[in-house]
Amino acid sequence: MIQIIPAIDLIDGKCVRLTQGDYEQKKVYNENPLEVARQFEDAGITRLHLVDLDGAKEKRIINHKVLESIASKTSLQIDFGGGLQSDEDLRIAFESGAKQITGGSIAVKKPEIFLNWLSTYGSEKIILGADAKDEMIAVSGWQETTELPLMDFLADYIQKGVRYSISTDVAKDGLLQGPSTALYQRISENFPELKLIASGGISRMQDIEDLDALKIFGVIVGKAIYENRISLKDIERFYAN
Repeated sequence: MIQIIPAIDLIDGKCVRLTQGDYEQKKVYNENPLEVARQFEDAGITRLHLVDLDGAKEKRIINHKVLESIASKTSLQIDFGGGLQSDEDLRIAFESGAKQITGGSIAVKKPEIFLNWLSTYGSEKIILGADAKDEMIAVSGWQETTELPLMDFLADYIQKGVRYSISTDVAKDGLLQGPSTALYQRISENFPELKLIASGGISRMQDIEDLDALKIFGVIVGKAIYENRISLKDIERFYAN
């Protein structure tokens, strides 16, 4: 069964959502991310995608105190990302309780650092962020689209030992218009060994059921939960079936 992984995006220590990565289109949903994380845990959720948007902007870890608070006060397995650029950032993230970290822009711009993390911490701890626009890799909070085709990027890193990848279709993110199911199907057919986590566009439980049918590892859900398109009761029922 697919893992439903809620996202908590952090600015100034608060739980927010952006639309299409635009900091100008910010909405604060809760001042207390720990409270939100506990609600997820109570619904039977076991994993959390925690994104340090301040860190993504500053290119260094910022919201590690929030990470530490959620990791120490819930049993959620947290994957942490956003602006992780150095070995020191990783040390802080793991010491603050992250079970996994996600590296996206770093894997494009400084692959030697990302590969060093992979060999130091192992493939169970490092998630490749593979965000794409029109199937070309997008970096730096999606402000920049590269000439790297998504499929080639994934193939290269899988060959180098990557086992987990979060792939966001940037065109879908935050719009509640449904995920790029056909794209994820193609990725999972091409790379059956990859633990693929789909992200972007989830708007209703049917979207999650469609992705579950692809037998992929996980799906990140953000705005749909915060806008009550998907309730925590829906998620509880999904896991109970």
